[in-house]
Amino acid sequence: MCACRCGIRVHLEGEAGSEKVRYIDGNPNHPLNKGVICAKGASGIMKQYSPARLMHPLRRKAGAERGAGEFERISWDEALAMLEQRLARIRATDPKKFAFFTGRDQMQALTGLFARQFGTPNYAAHGGFCSVNMAAGMIYTIGGSFWEFGGPDLERAKLFVMIGTAEDHHSNPLKIAISKFKREGGRFISINPVRTGYSAIADEWIPIRPGTDGALLLALCNQLIENERFDQAFVAQYTNAGYLVNQDETSDEHGLFVLGEGPWQTNPFRTHNQLWWDRKTQAPVPNHAPGAEPALSGEYRMPDGTRVKPAFQLLRERFAPYTPEWAEKECGIPADVIRRLARELAATALDHSFELPIAWTDCWGNEHKSVRGNPVAFHAMRGLAAHSNGFHTIRTLSILMSLLGTIDRPGGFRHKPPFPRGTPPVYARLPTGPNAVTPGMPLGGAALGFPAGPEDLFVDAQGEPVRIDKAFSWEYPLAVHGMMHNVIANAWRGDPYPIDTLMIFMANMAWNSSMRPDEARRMLNDRDASGEYKIPFLVVCDAFESETTAFADLVLPDTTYLERHDVMSLLDRPISEFDGPTDSVRVPVLPPSGECRPFQEVLIELAGRLKLPAFTTPEGKPKYRDYPDFIVNFETEPGSGQGFLIGWRGDGEDHLVGKPNPEQWKHYAENDCVFHYPLEASQRYMRNWNRGYNDWAQRARMRRHGDPVMIALYSEVMQRFRLAAQGKRRSAGRPPERLRERVEKYCDPLPFYHPALEDAVTDPARYPLRAVTQRPMAMYHSWDSQNAWLRQIHGHNFLFVNGATAAAQGIADGAWMWIESQWGRVRCRARYSEAVEPGTVWTWNAIGKAPGAWGLAPDAAESRLGFILNDLISDRLPGEDGKAGLSNSDPVTGQAGWYDVRVRISPAP
Repeated sequence: MCACRCGIRVHLEGEAGSEKVRYIDGNPNHPLNKGVICAKGASGIMKQYSPARLMHPLRRKAGAERGAGEFERISWDEALAMLEQRLARIRATDPKKFAFFTGRDQMQALTGLFARQFGTPNYAAHGGFCSVNMAAGMIYTIGGSFWEFGGPDLERAKLFVMIGTAEDHHSNPLKIAISKFKREGGRFISINPVRTGYSAIADEWIPIRPGTDGALLLALCNQLIENERFDQAFVAQYTNAGYLVNQDETSDEHGLFVLGEGPWQTNPFRTHNQLWWDRKTQAPVPNHAPGAEPALSGEYRMPDGTRVKPAFQLLRERFAPYTPEWAEKECGIPADVIRRLARELAATALDHSFELPIAWTDCWGNEHKSVRGNPVAFHAMRGLAAHSNGFHTIRTLSILMSLLGTIDRPGGFRHKPPFPRGTPPVYARLPTGPNAVTPGMPLGGAALGFPAGPEDLFVDAQGEPVRIDKAFSWEYPLAVHGMMHNVIANAWRGDPYPIDTLMIFMANMAWNSSMRPDEARRMLNDRDASGEYKIPFLVVCDAFESETTAFADLVLPDTTYLERHDVMSLLDRPISEFDGPTDSVRVPVLPPSGECRPFQEVLIELAGRLKLPAFTTPEGKPKYRDYPDFIVNFETEPGSGQGFLIGWRGDGEDHLVGKPNPEQWKHYAENDCVFHYPLEASQRYMRNWNRGYNDWAQRARMRRHGDPVMIALYSEVMQRFRLAAQGKRRSAGRPPERLRERVEKYCDPLPFYHPALEDAVTDPARYPLRAVTQRPMAMYHSWDSQNAWLRQIHGHNFLFVNGATAAAQGIADGAWMWIESQWGRVRCRARYSEAVEPGTVWTWNAIGKAPGAWGLAPDAAESRLGFILNDLISDRLPGEDGKAGLSNSDPVTGQAGWYDVRVRISPAP
């Protein structure tokens, strides 16, 4: 339904067996939304009865062209037999010829397990074109991230800074928190090109040019360090600021931490024997040696003569040129505003700190009588992430929060279990070569994970990618969510190889989920010299008739969220609270409509038919009766006691871990479909370094190891990739020659500012404006455009333009206009707005629709007046000599650069 996953109550009317939904309201007993409900939630009734519902399995008619939407109904037996035959052949010969990619679903632990058991490396969900930069940039720095894994503690914050967040991201829970925060006197600053939604109620709006957030954040860090207004005790003890870094440029260890002997280590994948330079003894000592004080500045020599510097000295040197005056030229925010903001951040964090009388013990055995709060909280999302420079921007944000001493402290950023994890986590080991793909066998590693260095890349002996989307390759080494946005184009090109079958679940890849969707549709319909489709077989699984279903060879009708069981699991995308792990379920309130089947059920049956090991008994029989049975009985390892749900395990009295309980669904249904496990007070803060929490997290199987999660101001992971590009540490591999300069530049252990990649191939004089989109508060991507109630709010969209900017081009308010990039142009209507930065234009995403899609009339407002900006955004950027270069994505993570496009506007007839 929506990524927020608020608790609801569904009220029915009618006779038993033929009930209808009467209305939907919020569940006041649910911890996430406490009864609050938004327009999307209340309008779920119209989603249930939408004319766009897919009701039957469909097969493209013989001789019909893809895109024509000409289908014939078939039975589920026929559909599953067709899939079984085709996929069994692929699995027995070359499993990577099957690609399986999913959208914003809530079952990635299941879909990922299916892909791994099938043996294909070609699996991912939507994160690569959503906010992977946010996840990777923060997890590789502080061990957690915004959204499901952490957030702002507004209950105790005094200053809240929201940057790059859509108008309702995290919707009801954040609305509740901001409302209480403002009523209690908190100050709210919004930094965004657009002032709508949350930003409209901010105490101060600071407009910024899209894609330049990194410049602002670097300048803020510059000011905190230059004026010594940062939490020095926090930085010294809880980050790697004091670790000594090898400065011998001739050494293969250049830029790596200098290690001592006899490591103190509880994690076989992560050492903890880095050295400090002790200010007292003026000598190198093991980090956190009793009584030692790490130097954070200066240059020193080791006993063997090696030059070293503390990581913080390198950070200080890196940030020194990023002055407010420099940043003003990039982001458009006046230098004096940047200085004022830096002073306010520091004053609130340092001068208004407080102590909570909560005793705790750190990982080094030091006992603390209280927990300190530095009451500055941030929230950021896709506005920072969806740029090709987003990884380093978000690394900078994480460092800013760390300089202020706010990580997992009251009033700052707080983790949500199962986070924090390592920087990076090491619980999921990736395959590292083509031999991991073996006919008839599961994939030799996790489909998605967190590389810790070049040795973790999924490349062949020549350093070329094994995955169809090129994730975890030298092109995009930290593509931890995969790169769904590359799949259609790469498969069409046969780069790095052709595939046989592409299965897409809950993603509109022929329309609003693709850059240049016109090109995506052309590729889906293109044929090779023999007359066969270049992507031979396309399976689309969805609940609604989208633009993409028209191109499918096989359509599988999914249920709605009211017709199926679901889990919001700690193995997937949980709904945890700051004070403890939380999971929840959906239970069906209506039977499936028509011949719809929950996609989970389809996957489990298909896995049984294909005899995938995790889904079958040793005798080859299906292990699970259905999806609810799978959820109850699945364990991450035989006898581990860890499953999808943490509540009411064993005999109903066990929680977190325990034997499978056949009554588990019943217990959830009787308890508002949610389970919350409150942590002890001593375990709720400072969890990166909290011995009590980490001991508990190991017992609860939230972490495999209990070692401290040090904040990585300096990223040794990035330096390992850089050394490989420089030809050092050859045992870890080396990038292909064409990529060495790229890897060396962007895999920098310290954040730096670089403009969006598209800027280098765009003439700013010809295309002076930047264009962005955001999700409207009353709709969730394209899924709500067929909702009869919500269409009355957003039946079509305008392009919002600063009035002075539009008038200068002769465009009147409400008039038709052109918006044009070097990749295409779109006709739309203008709407003047003073709530947009003058150099930016924006619109709602996914409102415009293809004629006749989504059950709408061909002349519906969505197709007659609405539009999408996707046609202006290229998925590829030109290479040398006009040849197609690399993906329009962040060179570290593969994050799609949705908000990098530059445009111009003009009047239209």
